[in-house]
Amino acid sequence: MKTFPILLALAFAVLVSCNKGTDKNVALSTQKDSVSYALGIDIATNLKTSFDTLNLEAFYQGIKDIYIDTAGLFDDKKAQEIIMRYMKQVQDEKSKPLIAEGEKFLTENAKKEGVKTTQSGLQYEVISEGTGNKPALTDEVSVNYTGTLIDGTVFDSNKDKAPVTFPLNGVIPGWSEGIQLMNVGSKYKFYIPYNLAYGERGAGNVIKPYSTLIFEVELLSSKKIEENKEMK
Repeated sequence: MKTFPILLALAFAVLVSCNKGTDKNVALSTQKDSVSYALGIDIATNLKTSFDTLNLEAFYQGIKDIYIDTAGLFDDKKAQEIIMRYMKQVQDEKSKPLIAEGEKFLTENAKKEGVKTTQSGLQYEVISEGTGNKPALTDEVSVNYTGTLIDGTVFDSNKDKAPVTFPLNGVIPGWSEGIQLMNVGSKYKFYIPYNLAYGERGAGNVIKPYSTLIFEVELLSSKKIEENKEMK
């Protein structure tokens, strides 16, 4: 488990100082003392980004049970489940405004002339229509694209770069579905709800969890993956 050793290390620092508040007179007589205290500061600083507050008495008891090998209230598996469930609850709570913002945007956007909505909730707008074939989910496609957040922030684009080629069944659901609607040579604009994009995880530092995304996509070509393999 990844999270629990971090908690153990922080608890060790708590043990070095004391379990009730901060003792400004804690003795740092040896290098081990100083390293232990510095480690506590470093880990606590990072830990506070996920845990605003902790019950230090319960925290101390947990580490004490581990160090003296007594039977704790939870085993490691149960502890991991509790921590991960809490982290998800915190993330969900923080994401509520972003979910509401995305839903409001899509509701208003669906009313605009030229915007169509599929059964899955994907919205799309035809900028220009091509005359080529439509790709299948198992095809490999080449595209030009620009991706933005609903506030207009560009988070990715291949503008002034080579076209991007990929198997259509290897991208986010909003792309897999949307590009199949296009004839080669078309340019569409996709408005993708979070559940068809990067979901509750997000992607990178810019695409937050539960983000609604906008992509302008130009479909340049489509080939069956089997044909590509035979040519190699």
